[in-house]
Amino acid sequence: MNAAFVPLNSLTPFESIFRPVRRFGTVAQIGAGTVLDQDDVRRVADVGGQTIVSPDTSPKVIQATNDANLSSYPGVMTPTDCFTALGNGADSLKFFPSSVLGISGFKAMSAVLPANVKTYAVGGAGPENFKDWLSAGITRFGIGSALFRRGFSPSYVASRTNDIVASYDLATSQ
Repeated sequence: MNAAFVPLNSLTPFESIFRPVRRFGTVAQIGAGTVLDQDDVRRVADVGGQTIVSPDTSPKVIQATNDANLSSYPGVMTPTDCFTALGNGADSLKFFPSSVLGISGFKAMSAVLPANVKTYAVGGAGPENFKDWLSAGITRFGIGSALFRRGFSPSYVASRTNDIVASYDLATSQ
């Protein structure tokens, strides 16, 4: 299933979550990124969001996400972060910023992770290195500022989206 996340540090984030949930909530997972506390988890749930993405590994946020029956994708950087997140009920691990960890760092760390854990490379993964990350064992990607920044036109975002999807499709077909 496709997913989209609206960062809570953006303009009108809860309205920006509610609108696509209403339109695409049955075919895509819509949620919030940059979630830092339990109150925001509840607000996301109240507008119909399905997923919580955090930049850190906060057991309180993960547990509040589980209590709200939402999917939890905490940010991790170390094995301690990974096992803290998984031990508190995280559904997936968001390696952030992946550019700092690097492909070799992820590959080394993934050797100790459960084989079935879903992993996201976020903040440094993109069309130029999808294939390398996939070869290292990453299972998914999060694309943020490479896709959208304030001031980008809708047509530019649509074009960039098509380019990124085409690059991903190419990387997964080889």
